[in-house]
Amino acid sequence: MHIFQKNSNIFNLLSEGISEGIIVVNEEQQIVATNSSAKEMFGYVEDELLGKPLDTLIPSKYHHAHKHHFEDFIKKSGKRQMGMGRDLYGVRKGGEEFPVEAGLNPFELYGHTYVMALVINITERKKAEQELIHWARIFDESLNEIYIFDAHSLRFIDVNKGAIGNMGYTLGEFRQLTPVDIEPKFAEAKFRKLLLPLLDRKKEKLVFETVHERKDGTTYPVEVHLQSSKIGERDVFVAMIVDITERLNYTNKLEKTVEQRTKQLTEALEKEKELNELKTRFLSLVSHEFKTPLSGILTSITLLAKYTDTDQQDKRDKHITTIRNKVRYLDAILNDFLGVERLESGKISYKLVPFPLSKIVNEVIYDANMLLKTGQRISYPENIDGIILKFDEKILELALSNLVNNAIKYSPEDSIIDITIENDNDHLIVNVIDKGVGIPEAAQKHIFNRYFRAENVLLIQGTGIGLNIARQHLENLGATLNFSSVENKGSIFRIKIPVAPLKS
Repeated sequence: MHIFQKNSNIFNLLSEGISEGIIVVNEEQQIVATNSSAKEMFGYVEDELLGKPLDTLIPSKYHHAHKHHFEDFIKKSGKRQMGMGRDLYGVRKGGEEFPVEAGLNPFELYGHTYVMALVINITERKKAEQELIHWARIFDESLNEIYIFDAHSLRFIDVNKGAIGNMGYTLGEFRQLTPVDIEPKFAEAKFRKLLLPLLDRKKEKLVFETVHERKDGTTYPVEVHLQSSKIGERDVFVAMIVDITERLNYTNKLEKTVEQRTKQLTEALEKEKELNELKTRFLSLVSHEFKTPLSGILTSITLLAKYTDTDQQDKRDKHITTIRNKVRYLDAILNDFLGVERLESGKISYKLVPFPLSKIVNEVIYDANMLLKTGQRISYPENIDGIILKFDEKILELALSNLVNNAIKYSPEDSIIDITIENDNDHLIVNVIDKGVGIPEAAQKHIFNRYFRAENVLLIQGTGIGLNIARQHLENLGATLNFSSVENKGSIFRIKIPVAPLKS
């Protein structure tokens, strides 16, 4: 080791400008020199690695095999890539393993033999490789037929197992064919004309129905989803094929069955009746829920005009607060209506990400504190700081806010709203418990119906939309929203998420 200490300036000059990690060991596999990149890669500082055995940087499960590989390498004494055909791993100071690539170079200095390892952290490369393998497996194992063909010659470049199995051609045979060869409805000129909107970038995707012909001459109806893509600089088309034989058979049977048509018509009439009832209920709701706060706003504005003296500021503030609260309430109603529209139109995309459960609970309680009645308080759940949940963050906040706000609204002054968390390893359960008016037994089966409000709360502001929206969102994500309630004693609403939370 003293040899490298004596020549440390030279070694540092040569090694510090290299981004790869450099580790030099002697014949006893002791580390005698490292550069900054190696120390940073493995989590060590200064001269902390000097004199330590090379096994310090190798996971313990590989120690035995590595000793023999090293001795064999020293005997052969030739420059080579380490671990050819095997995955190599290093271990950081904290015990974390990570994939590496290493090149070994033996050399002699002052009569001693050393080996210099050039180490590269290939974590990102491994992730990319795994992702490519994953997508290649999805492509190849898809039950639908998938074809990739050249945008100019139209010859097939690749097809998946679904196409080979259903069509009867080998991959080699496919590469001598074009889509025109397997679609008897299309001549080449007609097919190229069909592709023009994709080539001109006027459309991103084409969907059409046609017929495919197998190698044995049999045909079957298909729906083609076609879009342009690239392989390197090469323009290609990707076609995903759906066999619609069953769909067409069903349609034909449907058209021939008068009974089924009659049933559909009856169901449509029932649906229309239900929609008319919903519309009537909605108009009544809008008339009441908008008229009341608007009347309050108008009254407050009228009174504000009378308070012109400086010493009447407290009266002005009172009416300004009233206006602000009424506007906030109207905004909440509009958001509920917009939420219904988005759910019905299907314009909802969910984002599942890990987040601390405590973040959502804190935000919901912070906002709800501004709505508390005199003497009301919210009991914060215990032992949730370490819970990391993978879910849609905004949807959980929306649902929990709705439950907590309802608990405040329908509970008396000087009452407690409890939020508790349960974890049974298979589910995370969030309970919102109040001692409020409760839900009459006869109304409980309707409580999640849109615009429904129980008779005992008709004089309290509300739209009957919030629970409906919250439940639909949660069910779309595989969660549930249920409750138990006793009139005049209170309610427990329970969000149950069938995903085990991740502990931080």
